[in-house]
Amino acid sequence: MHAYRSHTCADLRQSHVGEGVRLAGWVHRIRDHGGVLFIDLRDHYGVTQVLCDPDSPVFDAAEGLRAESCIRIDGTVKARDASLVNPKIPTGGIEVYIRDMEVLGAAGDLPLQVFGDQEYPEETRLRYRYLDLRREAMQRNMVLRSDVVASIRRRMWERSFREFQTPIITASSPEGARDFLVPSRLHPGRFYALPQAPQQFKQLIMVSGFDKYFQIAPCFRDEDPRADRSPTDFYQLDMEMSFVEQQDVFDAVAPVIAGVFEEFGEGARVDAPETWPQIPFAEAMLKYGSDKPDLRNPIEMQDVSEHFRGSGFAIFAKLLEQEGTQIRAIPAPTGGSRKFCDRMNAFAQKEGLPGMGYIFWRDQGDGIEAAGPLAKNIGPERTEAIRQQLGLGVGDAAFFLGGKPQAFERVAAKARDVIGEELKLTEQDRFAFAWIVDFPMYEADEETGKVDFSHNPFSMPQGGHDALDGDPLDVLGYQYDLACNGYEIVSGAIRNHRPEIMFKAFALAGYDESEVRNRFGGMVNAFQYGAPPHGGCAAGIDRMVMLLAGTSNIREVIMFPMTQRAEDLMMNAPSEPTPDQLMELGLRVIPQE
Repeated sequence: MHAYRSHTCADLRQSHVGEGVRLAGWVHRIRDHGGVLFIDLRDHYGVTQVLCDPDSPVFDAAEGLRAESCIRIDGTVKARDASLVNPKIPTGGIEVYIRDMEVLGAAGDLPLQVFGDQEYPEETRLRYRYLDLRREAMQRNMVLRSDVVASIRRRMWERSFREFQTPIITASSPEGARDFLVPSRLHPGRFYALPQAPQQFKQLIMVSGFDKYFQIAPCFRDEDPRADRSPTDFYQLDMEMSFVEQQDVFDAVAPVIAGVFEEFGEGARVDAPETWPQIPFAEAMLKYGSDKPDLRNPIEMQDVSEHFRGSGFAIFAKLLEQEGTQIRAIPAPTGGSRKFCDRMNAFAQKEGLPGMGYIFWRDQGDGIEAAGPLAKNIGPERTEAIRQQLGLGVGDAAFFLGGKPQAFERVAAKARDVIGEELKLTEQDRFAFAWIVDFPMYEADEETGKVDFSHNPFSMPQGGHDALDGDPLDVLGYQYDLACNGYEIVSGAIRNHRPEIMFKAFALAGYDESEVRNRFGGMVNAFQYGAPPHGGCAAGIDRMVMLLAGTSNIREVIMFPMTQRAEDLMMNAPSEPTPDQLMELGLRVIPQE
């Protein structure tokens, strides 16, 4: 017999009754029923009930067991009485009578319990992650993640992509976040960078003549914390293709994403890729206040500025006298009660706004009446025009935000989500996808007016070289994101493979040709030797698994995540280097005041 087990804790059935078996696992739970010990023995695969009575030669040792001790038992499989069968587990028809036992690893006092559904602070869970990972939900999440990655690989190979690995130690590159720098011992005073993404390398793979590339790539970004992203590293499905236009990339990656969500979505509806809408960025911001809208929610915002221009509501009327301002309405079908409207107004105040104006419509017997402070100020004609534009009726409401859109869109998007959830308008058990396209290439700093890239700097501008002759803020790029249920899960672009267009595009963002050659010399040089048109994208593995696992915290689907403060409490990272290490690298740490 094997040294540790003849079966897993999920294997045994009534067909094994009478057999001698050997099991190994962790003591999940111990129950003392009148001197008979019942132990739920757990391994990665399942749970088997084992029992020990005073006649067993190891009864005394079994009495001293503690939860989460790792043990090996030898015993005989017995059938449970019909009244004691547990239909909730596969091994519920049998139990194993212990004849011999060995403690393989004793457990001390537990900082968190594996058995049960107790909630623990995240810091405790991450400090003792190896215990946290023993819990059923975490085991399930990590298996899901592994299965998703395997499915992605299989689907990419089936679509004739080949997997290649790119360097982990490389040069710094502007990808929209801070780099993690690595000092060079052999070249004192110089630094490598961990890749924010394999961006330049995957483009060079296309220049090298390979047609379809992918990898499950680790990416490193020194980012501020957020629930839906890791502050240090993450994994993505990275892909690139040659001789393609934007639609070709969509047609390649969409079936892979849809297939994964169908396979692991536990019956939730997945819209067919050919029905995924393509929404221009400007339209997405207008209708949803976000470039990653949750389309399970049918609410679409509208510009209602004309109804407030010169109206009796002085706050909005004066706002509209300023350039670049707008009044936007968020329809709320079935939200037409003062109680709900007051609750949403309080929501806006919690988000840092003075409030959120509203109108709701009610039946007055001889017609529809508009109610609320705004309605009284702007009069019946304007309120009726708003109602007609928004397509609302009795029992409905609308909420209003005004100013420069970039100042209120974040709150408007959040309010739309809250309204959809509270009024039960947001469809459940569905994954709703949308391509967001036509992103602006550039953005201007509000304070300095300096123009910089707003998205991937290596993207091809729509219209090519000529498009860069006018106002940079009017230039759109062949850039795209895929949104699902309020999260961005894919981002990509058709690449700028023409050096003359690249130099001009970077010049508009303040980079002269010499700086571009210095920072991206490898790619610029390669483009002078017959670079093919190419494009691709990257899909966030962690975020996809997070959606499939039904959680909003990405740390629930990462094996060993950092805290939100980018600390590894379990391994004590980041740690202080030794003086010898600093000396070898030619570095000195300046104490922070």
